Amino acid sequence: MVDALEHDAAQPSGRDEADALQRCAQLLSTVEDQLRTAEKLTKADEPAPVGNYERRKQEEEERLRGLHARLRAVQRGIKPAEAPQPSTSGKARSTSGPGEVGESEEEDSEEEDESQEEEVVEEEEDDEDGEEEEEDDNDNDGGVSDLARPETQKKTLSYIALSTFKGEQDGDLAIEMGDVLQILSKNADGWWLAQDSKGDKGLVPKTYLKVPTSAFLMLTTGFKFCGFIEGEKKNDRHFKAITEIDATDVLSAMGAIPAGFRPSTLSKLLDEGVTFRGSRYIQPELSQSNLSFKDLFLDPDTGKVRARSSRVCLSVSLWTCRMVPSPGVGLQVLSRHVRLCAFNGSQVLSNIHTVRATYNPKSAKTWSFSPRVGVLSSLLDGDCFLRCDSDSPDLGILFELGVTYIRNSTGEQGDLSCGWAFLKLFDASGAPVPLRTYELTLHGGTPYETDVEMDPSMTRRAGAGSVFQQMMASRKVPKLVVKLRTPNHRNILLPDTLVGSVCSVHLLALYRQLLADTLLLDRVTMQNADLICSSVLATFPEVLDQSDLLDALRSSWENAEKNLKRSEKRDMSILKREFVRVYMDYVFPLFYSAEMPGPRWADEEVANQRARIIFNANPNILSLDHAHQPFDISQVTYDLLISARH
Repeated sequence: MVDALEHDAAQPSGRDEADALQRCAQLLSTVEDQLRTAEKLTKADEPAPVGNYERRKQEEEERLRGLHARLRAVQRGIKPAEAPQPSTSGKARSTSGPGEVGESEEEDSEEEDESQEEEVVEEEEDDEDGEEEEEDDNDNDGGVSDLARPETQKKTLSYIALSTFKGEQDGDLAIEMGDVLQILSKNADGWWLAQDSKGDKGLVPKTYLKVPTSAFLMLTTGFKFCGFIEGEKKNDRHFKAITEIDATDVLSAMGAIPAGFRPSTLSKLLDEGVTFRGSRYIQPELSQSNLSFKDLFLDPDTGKVRARSSRVCLSVSLWTCRMVPSPGVGLQVLSRHVRLCAFNGSQVLSNIHTVRATYNPKSAKTWSFSPRVGVLSSLLDGDCFLRCDSDSPDLGILFELGVTYIRNSTGEQGDLSCGWAFLKLFDASGAPVPLRTYELTLHGGTPYETDVEMDPSMTRRAGAGSVFQQMMASRKVPKLVVKLRTPNHRNILLPDTLVGSVCSVHLLALYRQLLADTLLLDRVTMQNADLICSSVLATFPEVLDQSDLLDALRSSWENAEKNLKRSEKRDMSILKREFVRVYMDYVFPLFYSAEMPGPRWADEEVANQRARIIFNANPNILSLDHAHQPFDISQVTYDLLISARH
């Protein structure tokens, strides 16, 4: 067919020329589809063993590329008024990218490691996925390819450099890993004309480039991926997020992480500040008029915080995670954990709570929670509570499994999502789901992506074979097991929206009681916004974000409660006085100790240093023998205007 098309194109005449152009476009589309399919095939996809598979696959791909080149030549012959293409100095050049073998070296590299060829296939797949939108536009234009369009009609796309390219000859553009480039034109030989942020133009091999995945940035940070705008200064936070995403793409291409892993969405939200932390949601929320509180009231008869019902109020127990894929040997895992929050499919509606999983090397793909060890740390406690007052019909719980890792070769540290699950809390009629055990299938990608599989090869195996084979394959699908239970009776004293550990509920309830007494009883008028002298109110929310200090407070409070009489435990005034004493004697000095290093997630050395200081602390820590941070007025004052949620 290609030979006949070439013959017809050599003798153009009006109607035949239009016919030939349409046939050429159809054949181009067919060849491109077959080439993509061939590149995605692996040896495991073959129904029977195939000898010398890699060489046969390579020969078939070369045959399809040859047909593609011939069809492009025919198309250019039919449409001579095409945009001029940049010169490549008259000689064929290799378009080899990082870890890739160029066409001119194929015969010399047939016996090299096959892993390089697999990286090439993955890079080309990613590049083609990034061009799908452009190909769709070509189809709508009657099949005319990008090369056949006038220069003014071509789209300019932003790409990220996957690796450093120094340039081989005059006309090449030197780039660094992470550079944002604007592609001005795409040549059939694989060398693309690009422009960097400084305005320099030149040729770069397409295998060094990657289309940035913008969905993650748009939905978690609120930024739109602008790529490159000449003369505009890069946003450092935005640029860092882009390069982190591409680092994950590189790790995936190297086989260091499974295909469904992504940068952790919830971890990035926690890094943005206190917006999604418990220290913000424990604060009272102002009403619409800003003259009163929406979720903090006192019962005039008892003087206690008035209990409030919330649309969702329940306990969630994390039981186990099964068949969770493990990162490759090139990554050292520092922490395995689950982050959970209220979610409606598009927006995080509460603070983000983290529970660390326990791991047994003998069962590498199973995570468990709440180990049976002495006094259980709140960070390890799989029993959580959730309160949320959102009226969204899609309200549910988002679970994100994550690992904090350090890359052995470079020392880079990062957070990866190992999958996520969403448990919707209301059915189609608006009725709450029953309180029972749920087995949730883990999805790949981010919570804002759909139909991303953790392991695509597992799905292919599950979809083929006998019923028994499908049943066995389904048992290997990653799953999270959770149980919904009736909440603790003290939960009703908490804010309308909050997620946390069940073991700390009584401490949160006491803090809310102190808050209500100070804000609703002790102020001169309800409109008074002067600074309030209270170290407990000022610092407790920050302690809530440091699990080791919260555990120290919980342990000290339990010891103090043992010395109280039964009648004293029922007297709220005595409980409040004792709670303030314990907090000021044990926790407040530790919080401002000069010897105490700041908390760092998944840093074992810092955690051990903090643990030694906490457990060796004594009531005399306020003596002159201990060093403390310089005094600041914020240590002893509560600012209602800053702290209250609006």
